[in-house]
Amino acid sequence: MVSIKTSIVRIGNSQGIRIPKTLLEQCHFHDEMELEPRDGYLILKSARKTREGWDKAFQAMANQGDDAMINGDVVLENTWDKDEWVW
Repeated sequence: MVSIKTSIVRIGNSQGIRIPKTLLEQCHFHDEMELEPRDGYLILKSARKTREGWDKAFQAMANQGDDAMINGDVVLENTWDKDEWVW
């Protein structure tokens, strides 16, 4: 693995770095990425898709029987629910 040195540049009121295209391609980065500070490092990851992994989580809930509907009356615990909410 080759290390590449880059400079921090001003971008409007922010700062940023330029990442060479070859590195972006090697990491499969596209339009969005996630940044995570960890122990003095900045971790760059491909952005996850919205609701990524939900299908597996819901299937696991179903397998464990945790996907049942909540039955029974709704308990009203405050005056806003009683007076303002339209049922």
